Amino acid sequence: MIGKKVNFRISRVDAGSSSAFLVHSDVVNWILLQAGSDITLIDAGYPGQASDVVESIRQIGGRPEDIRGALLTHAHVDHLGGLVSLSEQYGFDVFMDPVEVSHARRDHLQQAGPADIVPIAYRPRVLRWLATVTPLGVLSRTGIPDAKPFPDPLDLPGRPLPVAAHGHTDGHSAYLVADGQVLVSGDALVSGHPISKIDGPQCISNAFQHDVETARRTVRSFTTLDATTLFPGHGPRVDGSVAAAARRALEVS
Repeated sequence: MIGKKVNFRISRVDAGSSSAFLVHSDVVNWILLQAGSDITLIDAGYPGQASDVVESIRQIGGRPEDIRGALLTHAHVDHLGGLVSLSEQYGFDVFMDPVEVSHARRDHLQQAGPADIVPIAYRPRVLRWLATVTPLGVLSRTGIPDAKPFPDPLDLPGRPLPVAAHGHTDGHSAYLVADGQVLVSGDALVSGHPISKIDGPQCISNAFQHDVETARRTVRSFTTLDATTLFPGHGPRVDGSVAAAARRALEVS
């Protein structure tokens, strides 16, 4: 749409009759899988980014009414937030690792709080990040009351395949999409973050990790994958061996 301010960038990987799109914003990413007119949404940014998610769907030629279901990598506010309002408005189900369901319903919360952020809040990068994400709803504790575990079979557009990726949260999940070409890694493996000085594949800051050692074991498990493109939860896409990206992340962070 002419004159519409766009707060994200979209890149694409095609596989047969479907396409996978990384929607990359400065603070967090989400993914669209499109098969014909049907769409699977993976994550949806902060609460304040729900309208950007809708606009990204329109930019790939779809409509939010085309969403047949959503997947969640994990229930932190910057991935779950947009799904709260969108799932209510457009009536689609939100699925995730069974372990993550209670987190998404907010029966408990595994998310960085003041005790985690205050020790690093003096850093300019952290201050700038807080100034950016506070208006987007970083303090929201609203969950998805009807969050659901993966159905069997998981039959959604784009044929996403869950990959257990625990550690960042207890039930964090990654997904192989585009016939296994692409790993949607959530926050298990990222390629940048507003508070990080590192460029390229890395483990997210320990301040955001629920279980650091389990999270690193997950990244080690990615070194066995054959995927050739990384769609991370934060940072730009990474083309090339995902296994090599995971090895680099373990070396630098």
